[in-house]
Amino acid sequence: MFDLGQKPVTIYGSLQSTIEQLRTNRPMDLSSDSWRRGNPNGGYEQWRSIVQSHLRAALHYDPPATDLRARTLNRIETSDFIREQIEFNTAPWFRVPGYFYVPKKVKLPAPALVVMHEWGGPILFGADRICGEPVHEIIQEHRDAISSGRPLSDWFASRGYCVISIDAYHFGSRIPRGLHGIPDQLDPRTLDSDTIWKYCAIVNSLLYLGVRELNWAGTTWAGVNFADDSRCVDYLISRPEVDAKRIGATGVSGGGWRTNMLAALDDRITAAVSVGWMTTGDAQQAYNLEKAVGTFCLLPGVWNRIDVPDLIAMAAPKACMVVVGTEDVLFPHRGRRDAMNMIQNAYQWAGCPDRVRCYTPQKIHCYDADIQAEALDWFNRHL
Repeated sequence: MFDLGQKPVTIYGSLQSTIEQLRTNRPMDLSSDSWRRGNPNGGYEQWRSIVQSHLRAALHYDPPATDLRARTLNRIETSDFIREQIEFNTAPWFRVPGYFYVPKKVKLPAPALVVMHEWGGPILFGADRICGEPVHEIIQEHRDAISSGRPLSDWFASRGYCVISIDAYHFGSRIPRGLHGIPDQLDPRTLDSDTIWKYCAIVNSLLYLGVRELNWAGTTWAGVNFADDSRCVDYLISRPEVDAKRIGATGVSGGGWRTNMLAALDDRITAAVSVGWMTTGDAQQAYNLEKAVGTFCLLPGVWNRIDVPDLIAMAAPKACMVVVGTEDVLFPHRGRRDAMNMIQNAYQWAGCPDRVRCYTPQKIHCYDADIQAEALDWFNRHL
């Protein structure tokens, strides 16, 4: 049995021992520490190339080249920035809504950030959670709990960064409508809180239907998310206000996971701050899958060969800060500690130990003002 060192939050009942045996028999041959032991004459760049190729293939999502056909729908100007409501194509079958910010009081072209919203919370809202004035009292309550009341995208834009944020698949305007009582036409801004949470519960109950639909169509949720987020980088590069050589990514929780994936696979990202999603697979499965690991993490054929910290390990020499609070009950202490050690070992192996920071503040699952200040300092130094 895996020695977790603390009481599990959820286990799998009578099937728990079966899962433990399955995990014990995984090869884990592409995980950075294991690969180094098995290939003493191999180098970091060789490993990185192999594991990136494996991860890309496992996403099972490679949409044909598509013109962005970007359009600005609305434009709001504040004393600190201009915020545009935008939409653009990420694939022939996806036209994705979001926001783009141009900062004021800085020289253009400016550095830019892909800022990603979290998974947990009111699923009827996507980028609106982190962009603009609160469109509903639920949004302000959510921001108070997660980000010290601040809309993250606005805050980074006010600090001199161009920013893009989009609705993730199955969130906000991209929820499945006309199903299980969800209206075909739905504007959550006009609904009372009880009705919003009622519809949120229905949409949440459809998450694994969403997984089955995507898998049966031959792809994965992780693949769709990564491709959409990578297209955000395409959008940034298309804007003359953006310095294409200074692009970063950040997010908390599910947004932290998406940051990990973007840092791992898109080499146009030069700096990243991942908040609230780092652990090892062994420790997480022994501690808590039910409440912490969502559909966006599911990649058959990956977690038997690499581990979660390998996502950041393969990002070197990108400047990456990984943040997990010591009071974050979603992740076990051992998983956080072992993951951070793996990441630091990999950056040492890559010859750039100063390009990574593992930050474990005494915080719950959040991206609060203190963490925001540390993230801003990291981006200011590396972008």
